[in-house]
Amino acid sequence: MKKNALHNLTKRLTFLFFIALSFTISAQETPEKTQKSEFWSKVQFGGGLGLGFGSGFTNIAVSPTAVYNVNQYVSVGAGLQYSFLKQSDFYSSHMYGGSVIALFNPIEEIQLSTELEQLRVNVDLVGSNSNSADFWNTGLFVGAGYRMDNVTIGVRYNVLFSNDKNVYADALMPFVRVFF
Repeated sequence: MKKNALHNLTKRLTFLFFIALSFTISAQETPEKTQKSEFWSKVQFGGGLGLGFGSGFTNIAVSPTAVYNVNQYVSVGAGLQYSFLKQSDFYSSHMYGGSVIALFNPIEEIQLSTELEQLRVNVDLVGSNSNSADFWNTGLFVGAGYRMDNVTIGVRYNVLFSNDKNVYADALMPFVRVFF
């Protein structure tokens, strides 16, 4: 009888060992799930939306952006951009592309930025196929702004600006950045 009782005790202890082991394995998986949510807690989304309408004029722009806050001073991210511009009886334009951005906040109120932007530009002049243009436009912007919570207002300068085949009228441009 003692052999049978010892055998039953061994079975029960083995069963309890495997149950305890499964709890231990589950406990080991918890930090991995925490790390994933920690990553997403450092990601902010933002961007721009522009609509402009006038007498024979239309401008629609969408530019979503996401940044990862490495620490309280540095953020890195990427964005997409699409813009449609049309002036009746003159031209229409489609611009699309992407950008990579780095933000540096030496103090809470100041934000310095660098952004590399690559846009594909398609311009169709009305009534003249020979004057239509398709080209790539690259911009390298350095900027500075005043930051209030998730909003930054500032100015940026395109160091690659040239008057030939450029989509911007000037190298110096104001900006408003919002991240949530």
